[in-house]
Amino acid sequence: MGYWVRLCLSVLYFSLISPSSAIVDADNDDYEVPIPSTLDGPFKPVTVPLDRTFRGNAMDMPHTDPLLQTTAQGFQPQQISLSLSSSHNSVSISWITGEFQIGDNVEPLDPNSVASVVRYGRFRRSMSHRATGYSLVYSQLYPFEGLQNYTSGIIHHVRLTGLRPNTLYQYECGDPSLSAMSDVHYFRTMPVSGPKSYPNRIAVVGDLGLTYNTTSTVDHITSNHPDLILLVGDVTYANLYLTNGTGADCYSCAFSDTPIHETYQPRWDYWGRYMQPLISSVPIMVIEGDHDIEPQAENQTFVAYSSRFAFPSEESGSSSTLYYSFKAGGIHFIMLGSYTSYDKSGDQYKWLGRDLASVDREVTPWLVATWHAPWYSTYKAHYREAECMRVEMEDLLYEYGVDIVFNGHVNAYERSNRVYNYTLDPCGPVYITVGDGGNREKMATTHADEPGECPEPSTTPDDFLGGFCAFNFTSGPAAGNFCWDRQPDYSAFRESSFGHGILEVKNETHALWIWHRNQDFYESAGDEIYIVRQPQNCPPFKPAT
Repeated sequence: MGYWVRLCLSVLYFSLISPSSAIVDADNDDYEVPIPSTLDGPFKPVTVPLDRTFRGNAMDMPHTDPLLQTTAQGFQPQQISLSLSSSHNSVSISWITGEFQIGDNVEPLDPNSVASVVRYGRFRRSMSHRATGYSLVYSQLYPFEGLQNYTSGIIHHVRLTGLRPNTLYQYECGDPSLSAMSDVHYFRTMPVSGPKSYPNRIAVVGDLGLTYNTTSTVDHITSNHPDLILLVGDVTYANLYLTNGTGADCYSCAFSDTPIHETYQPRWDYWGRYMQPLISSVPIMVIEGDHDIEPQAENQTFVAYSSRFAFPSEESGSSSTLYYSFKAGGIHFIMLGSYTSYDKSGDQYKWLGRDLASVDREVTPWLVATWHAPWYSTYKAHYREAECMRVEMEDLLYEYGVDIVFNGHVNAYERSNRVYNYTLDPCGPVYITVGDGGNREKMATTHADEPGECPEPSTTPDDFLGGFCAFNFTSGPAAGNFCWDRQPDYSAFRESSFGHGILEVKNETHALWIWHRNQDFYESAGDEIYIVRQPQNCPPFKPAT
């Protein structure tokens, strides 16, 4: 049976069944494979055995790779990317002109020397609209002799407004006065916010980096034709390099005597060049990870992350690029910062309360939260590291009825049962860890519940924010212990493999989640489930105001 025949039969079949019943197996013509839903849970924990024949080619791409080069000349735009604003009628276009500099003495380019202009219009119509924005240059400076400083090219951000929902646009960016405009690129706006209005596919990936396994992940994402990409922290891993370009899989192991944690900032430029074919047309929304901290002189952090992407922080009432929110159809996304204060007395927590209180679940039924360091992960790596953040914020997310949480940080895949305070709860979120994008640190393979693998509690606090909140469990099956002695009940499925996920929200109550392994064929699913909301049984305990 041919592909298109199978596809047509699948569409016909789906028109006759409820979303949580079954799906036609694209790889087998003889039977239908049922897809479970969260209504069938909680599920017995499953661990897929480690495939030791496939660890992934997690080796960084060298700067000489043609995919990391640019064909831009002079002040022609390069590293073009697209991001969403807080609503469907606005997007931001970002790009870089001019070349970076790295060495002992660097002279920043003048950001006012090149204009920030986008010409745009609806597809197959003239690009008669024009928008202007702003530009900046950032530096990564080190107060130690012998370290090479860096200054970026000119980074441009232009926000387009007044766009129509779910509409294909074309655009070119650059400075027309210098005859330095880009090729024509295309993007589709998000659908209008509403309970029956959703993007078709949202790709979710974390800890991406720039390895040959990254290329496999990005190829898989591209083949799934997403409308939006969520990158849940750890973008380039430039901080696995010294300023002279020497890199290692483990910075602290190889460079333990450096006076400051160095970075090799050109890796950000290589990443932007490599990703341009995808993210110049598909909007990417990013939240910071620990590898994006990048400390430098005067205690500055997150400078590259905050400079290179456009964030709807101001539009969503946030004063920081490290946390913000936005809408995509009937989904309200909350992007939280694991590496900025999350105390109840702090700005982020107060902003989160205001943002959650503003969500109208009649308009945006789905509430999805993301941050980098997971609260519910059973891998030894980073086990209970973000416990202080969970203690501060979990009650608030639960009270407002968050449906799904996406995290990275742990370089593996894991999906939870619905859980709250380490206890199975039919109204708790489903937590999904997708820190398996392909970075050079390689995969996490050891679980904290395996004999002899439970980490010492003193090793678990987050180094950046400090604080210690991860104590022994006081109740439940693990009472009196720091780790479970078996895969915890809240862990439904875990597997060590590189990949990415696709979220397809079908309606107000059903969303299909599919996780794809890199080593599988593009259409194959490593894990899939319908996540089902039950607003009649689990309404937000704190309604919007």
